[in-house]
Amino acid sequence: MSVTAITPDYQKHIEFRDLEKNFHGNRLVYVHWEEHLSFCSAIAFPLPGAMPFSAFVDEVIKPHYAAHPDAGNIDWAKVVWMIDGVKTMPDMSKSLEENGMRHKSLVRFWTPGLNGFKGSAS
Repeated sequence: MSVTAITPDYQKHIEFRDLEKNFHGNRLVYVHWEEHLSFCSAIAFPLPGAMPFSAFVDEVIKPHYAAHPDAGNIDWAKVVWMIDGVKTMPDMSKSLEENGMRHKSLVRFWTPGLNGFKGSAS
C-alpha cells in the first residue's frame, strides 16, 4: 500500500531521534546470532566506537546469549562474522570503529557446527 504525504515537504518537519548524536558518545550496534531463532531478531546495544572488538565479544555478546544451550560450545576462533552485509574476520584488538562498525551497524555471526537447540535452528 502506498502512502501519500499531506504536504510535499513533510520530511523537513521530522526530527529523527535515533541519530548517533543522541546516544551520548555511543552508537547503536545490532547483533544477531544466525541459526539460533530463540533470539528472533537482532539485539540493539548502545556502545562506544572505541570499544575493542574483544570486549564487545566478552562483555556484550557472550553474556546476552549465555542462556542458550549452544552458548557454552561456541568455538570463538571459528565464528563466521558479517558486518553490514560483508563477511569479515574482525581484528579483536581493534576498536568497533576500526573494524568498520558505524551507527546502526548490523553484526551477524554464525557458529559452525552449532545450529540451534538439537539442530533445530532455534
